[in-house]
Amino acid sequence: MKNRFRENNCTTLRRLYDYSTAKYADRPCSRFVDGGQEYTYQTFREACDRLSVRMSRFGIKAGDKVAILSQNMPNWTVAFLAATAFGRIAIPILTDCTENEVTNILTHSESSVIFISKRLRSKLSQECYDRMKLVIDIETFAFIKMSKDDFECDGWVKDPQPDDLAAILYTSGTTGKAKGVMLSHRNIAHNLVASYKAQPCDKRDRFLSILPMAHAYELSVSCLYSFYAGACSYYIKKPPTPSILLPAMKKVRPTIMCAVPLIMEKIYRSSVVPTIKGSRVLDWMSKKTPHILYWFVGLRLKKTFGGKLRFFGIGGAKVDPVVEDFLIKSKFPYAVGYGLTECAPLVCNLMVGMGRKPGSIGPASWKVEIRLDNVDPATGAGEIVCRGDNVMLGYYKDPERTLQVLDEEGWFHTSDVASMTPDGRYWIKGRLNNTIVGPSGENIYPEEIEMVINDIDGVEESLVMERDGKLVALVKFDDNVLDWNQAGEDRFFDNLQRLKNSILERVNKTVGKGARIGEVDAMKDEFEKTATRKIRRFKYRDHHGDEPEKNPS
Repeated sequence: MKNRFRENNCTTLRRLYDYSTAKYADRPCSRFVDGGQEYTYQTFREACDRLSVRMSRFGIKAGDKVAILSQNMPNWTVAFLAATAFGRIAIPILTDCTENEVTNILTHSESSVIFISKRLRSKLSQECYDRMKLVIDIETFAFIKMSKDDFECDGWVKDPQPDDLAAILYTSGTTGKAKGVMLSHRNIAHNLVASYKAQPCDKRDRFLSILPMAHAYELSVSCLYSFYAGACSYYIKKPPTPSILLPAMKKVRPTIMCAVPLIMEKIYRSSVVPTIKGSRVLDWMSKKTPHILYWFVGLRLKKTFGGKLRFFGIGGAKVDPVVEDFLIKSKFPYAVGYGLTECAPLVCNLMVGMGRKPGSIGPASWKVEIRLDNVDPATGAGEIVCRGDNVMLGYYKDPERTLQVLDEEGWFHTSDVASMTPDGRYWIKGRLNNTIVGPSGENIYPEEIEMVINDIDGVEESLVMERDGKLVALVKFDDNVLDWNQAGEDRFFDNLQRLKNSILERVNKTVGKGARIGEVDAMKDEFEKTATRKIRRFKYRDHHGDEPEKNPS
């Protein structure tokens, strides 16, 4: 019965809702780490049913758009399923959207209801507030705005079908103009089964949620997958900074977590590397007995995460090979996934224990077809094109851009360039629209150069682009390496030039001739990023860094 549900009957969020709330009724479903909004699967269902009935009484019917603008919390999932399990369409909105972006999303999606948290209430413009039929406080489910004129109890609901629209996820990615990705019930349900095939979970697991729930990765692979497995999800009331996250992991002792590469890369560079270099014993071990060092550091790292972790999913961007090599050698239970919002999101995945190699995103995910288009004979790299039940319906009210990426046979063109090894594993090279054509006609992938730069001591992050026919690196240095408020102009510029020269020397000795950089510019502030911590590249075209001009006198 269990496997038949997972592979054949899990085709809509309504079926998921009915199955999990019945099978796991008395099990804990979700809660805050420090208490609050605690649900069993039974009380979760009761809350959803009540919310759905209340919306129906105000005329909110199947097919109507229900927006959610809130930080992570158990009530977020209640709001999502109170919409989607009854045939309505959820519009999750990322919390880092500006007021203008929120207004554009609510207007474009034609949302008539919004669940919103107190912390983000200021992002709801008066124009949008006036247009909403219902404004609901997501923390208490109190109706902030409603009209007695709408209280006609005519909001009919329905049992959604697999190809009905379940949610529209708006993403600007790294290239600008937002797109409304239409995900069907089949798309999302397929990802839940694919997640189970990649990493089986059950009611004994504990998920700790730290990524934005409005992003496809956290929504499918963590939030809804936990619900699908009958597990319990834990949420943090504040942003997951180290001072907040470490006590939470100690208290929850999670077995499952999903994260973006930047989280593990920061732990590696700000904690692991300094700890080894700062200890004479560990530094000696790194040279004489590295296998013992990796075992010891890996043990400490797993203890930091609560000691019970068996799956740490990394997705949303490419993992630094140096960091990944450390994770492999320390036997940390990580797995890499590759996907896009348009694929709900899984396309490829590596499982824990599968012979991992730094840089590989693994084979195709469960029941996903992949091919490489326009393969470069010199490198064997081509664009990833995929097809399966995970692929979106299209972009909302945007047939032109839909046709650019989705062909009549259902193949989705990802714009990601990869190569494939004989064992069926894929290796991401970069983005098609980021590719730079070198002087000899060769393809240069800036992401690969950035990996080299980011592994240099003192570098926090970087972005490589072409300017005036040469490659230029914009670099954000660690604050303790480059002090912008340093007294003494000469000292500042001498230090800056030394850092630039070290990058030029290191990179140009490492990369091929065509990928050598000609200039380094320093950035004062962090790069602007997407929800999965990828730099919004389009913001930095023709950018010349933030460094002040040296006084010629």
